[in-house]
Amino acid sequence: MALIVQKYGGTSVGNVDRIRNVAQRVAKFRARGHQVVVVLSAMSGETNRLIALAKEMQANPDPREMDVMISTGEQVTIALLSMALRDLGIKSRSYTGWQVPIRTDNAFTKARIESIPDARMRTDLNDGNVVVVAGFQGIDSDGNITTLGRGGSDTTAVALAAALKADECQIYTDVDGVYTTDPRIVPEARRLRTVTFEEMLEMASLGSKVLQIRSVEFAGKYKVKLRVLSSFEEEGDGTLITFEEDKNMEQAIISGIAFNRDEAKITVLGVPDKPGIAYQILGPVADANVDVDMIVQNVGHENTTDFTFTVHRNDFAKAMDVCKKTAATIGAREVIGDDKIAKVSIVGVGMRSHVGIARKMFEALANDGINIQMISTSEIKISVVVEDKYMELAVRVLHQAFNLDKAA
Repeated sequence: MALIVQKYGGTSVGNVDRIRNVAQRVAKFRARGHQVVVVLSAMSGETNRLIALAKEMQANPDPREMDVMISTGEQVTIALLSMALRDLGIKSRSYTGWQVPIRTDNAFTKARIESIPDARMRTDLNDGNVVVVAGFQGIDSDGNITTLGRGGSDTTAVALAAALKADECQIYTDVDGVYTTDPRIVPEARRLRTVTFEEMLEMASLGSKVLQIRSVEFAGKYKVKLRVLSSFEEEGDGTLITFEEDKNMEQAIISGIAFNRDEAKITVLGVPDKPGIAYQILGPVADANVDVDMIVQNVGHENTTDFTFTVHRNDFAKAMDVCKKTAATIGAREVIGDDKIAKVSIVGVGMRSHVGIARKMFEALANDGINIQMISTSEIKISVVVEDKYMELAVRVLHQAFNLDKAA
């Protein structure tokens, strides 16, 4: 008998029939003697609907009240699944995040999990219940409802698996695993049988929507066995996220192409070229709770330099306002921005043992007339910023250049 945590996303619980299908799937695992904890997202589109309602009421909704509101979506799905399981004769107990409790900090709309007591869940599991937990939400030390940010249900599932020392955490979604890239852009994309945590972490951070990055970080930190599966297929192995590099991994130089069109670029021109200037620019941006991604500082000329960085497109206007105020303070010449960019990245642990990867990437993009605006690298990835309109072409070009349609 194993203890399994299963997470089902919004499309998997998009209506009553799909919730019944989830109940049938859970019932099969119970019939095999497994203990099951299920983590659910809100129905697809529900969180967006709630956010839109909040913005009708208040242009910039109060973060605390926003969390109270958008946490209700998951409360609906956990109750419905528990009902469906009971109709199948299976004992079930649903929990909101604050009933577990999933304890978080107080960063409303972007809270981070601090601890999860497991006693109540273990008691229910030992009594033969399926435990159904609302994803995406928790409670802070003052008793306020908090949410973990978009995609936070993945993080909830992995955190619960870590707290319960589960045998496996299964993430059910609308795809049957992790692919070399998005099949909607490249029909020849292949499903990967395994992918390393390092690669998955890079792919998640670079825009792959299969897994939320914090869930991968959690899984890596607590050694949680993680598998991505489809909720619309009866059986399948999906993709195993593993700590062990496949014995053929060195042959697969590049494992996947990730991309993110939710990017915006900000450049502070004519910045005084002196120590501490990067902190003076990015400090206020961080204080505004805006995450910075790629950073490039040009070589100084005549005691000034240009400083460029990227942020999420939703934070573009806020970051621009902050930087304009900072520019006036530090004596910079001008602040310009561009919210029509995208990031495209190649990822693979095989890059460690092969040379010429960057050259091959840049050559492939150049041959199709795709201009590179920024470059960022790590040991197992290379990312470039291109015009938004060239993003899909860049993904297709690179997928073909590295022969990712062919199995290693």
